[in-house]
Amino acid sequence: MNKIQKKLENIRESLYWKISGFFFLILVMLGVAYTFITIMTAKRYSDETTQKLNANVADQLLQEVSPFVEGKVNEESLGKIMHSMMAVNPGLEVYLLDPQGKILSFVVLHKKVKLEYVAVEPIKKFLSSKGKSLIYGDDPRNPGRSKIFSATAVYEHGQLLGYVYLILASEEYENTSVALQESYLLKIGVQSFVITLTAASLIALVILWLLMRSLRGIVETVKRFGEGDLSPRIPIRSKGELAQLALTINMMADTILRNMDELKEVDKLRRDLIANVSHDIRTPISIIHGYIETLIIKHDTLDSKKQEEYLRIILKSTERLKRLMSDLFELSKLESRQVKPKLEVFFISDLLQDLDCKYKLLAQEKNIDLQTDFASRSPMVRADVAMIERVLQNLMDNALNYTPENGQVRIRMEKEERKIRVSVSNTGRGILPQDMPKIFDRYYKVENNRTNRGTGLGLAIVKNILEIHKTDIRVQSEQYGNTTFSFDLPVAVN
Repeated sequence: MNKIQKKLENIRESLYWKISGFFFLILVMLGVAYTFITIMTAKRYSDETTQKLNANVADQLLQEVSPFVEGKVNEESLGKIMHSMMAVNPGLEVYLLDPQGKILSFVVLHKKVKLEYVAVEPIKKFLSSKGKSLIYGDDPRNPGRSKIFSATAVYEHGQLLGYVYLILASEEYENTSVALQESYLLKIGVQSFVITLTAASLIALVILWLLMRSLRGIVETVKRFGEGDLSPRIPIRSKGELAQLALTINMMADTILRNMDELKEVDKLRRDLIANVSHDIRTPISIIHGYIETLIIKHDTLDSKKQEEYLRIILKSTERLKRLMSDLFELSKLESRQVKPKLEVFFISDLLQDLDCKYKLLAQEKNIDLQTDFASRSPMVRADVAMIERVLQNLMDNALNYTPENGQVRIRMEKEERKIRVSVSNTGRGILPQDMPKIFDRYYKVENNRTNRGTGLGLAIVKNILEIHKTDIRVQSEQYGNTTFSFDLPVAVN
């Protein structure tokens, strides 16, 4: 019983059956309206046909007998001809009216006449249109109702004496006609309505089922995606709104999957950061701890030269630890945009010369050829001097760290229209294509240089500083060839 109730509940909640029910209701309403319009149209058609066929009946009566003799109603002759006409056509009701529409005489069954006057305006319209238009007039036996009629004006010596007014659908005729119409039209209407409704419903259900099949496919795919199966996609077989919806859902699924992959990558980078930072912090702390412990234990046995050597090693380790903490703190501020550049005008060539002097000795110690290519005086640029100096230092540190012995590092500056381009290139293994999109990510290290002791923060700091200056860092690399990092700075306008 519960299964049956659940199934019925599912049917009630189904979009297919909801739309089907709504469509069926519309069909019923349209069918009722169609049947009503058909019956009313059939009645008007019947009335107009009857009126046009009998438009001259009143004229024919007038030709048979004169309703007035010397201005008075010819009761005897008029009665005979009226009865004769009604015997031939029982649906007629004959009235004689004065010019104002007052009923002077009549011949009807059962003699039930309730009106004393008949409106003459419809009669005048009928006469002016010569019976070519469908016009309804008053029914003397049924006040408030209108019926088709035939009429003609009666003149004597050029003077209007009245009208002959014939109701073409008497009460008895109408009762019989209505009974037949209700039987016949109702039968035809119901049959047509049922056939039309059934055929339209079947066609609509089939079309709706075909449309809902695509929607069911979309729902099923989204349901599987919600349950954790991220592989299915909605096949797109047609065009239209449902195809657009399917395409949008597929794009959304791809975006979610890509974001999940990015989150996994960020999580991996976070774990790598913790490992790298832990190693970089643990190493100098271990060195500091070891040498301080040695100094304490062997204080009396170590000579002053050895003690000084140990203290210098401790100092070097603390400086490295300090540099690491400073990099992390600086990158954090840059990424949160807490730092604003202090723009000023300066010669970029001065910074490059200082950089050459600072790193020349270090390059010689590593047997690396350091070359420069820039003019001693260049156009002035507008930027934050300290930040740009940090960018150049990080690029030089990166170049020297990844350049093998007997390699080459080159610093270059060139002017291009309203900007100065600075580049730092080095020889070495190069950067693999799969590593190129990630080298500026925080904590990322190239796979083939994992043994390098850097924290992976240098290029991330470079990228963020240049973004603050509204410029980009570019990189070009050839495997086992040159790797070049470059950026542009705007020329200062006087």
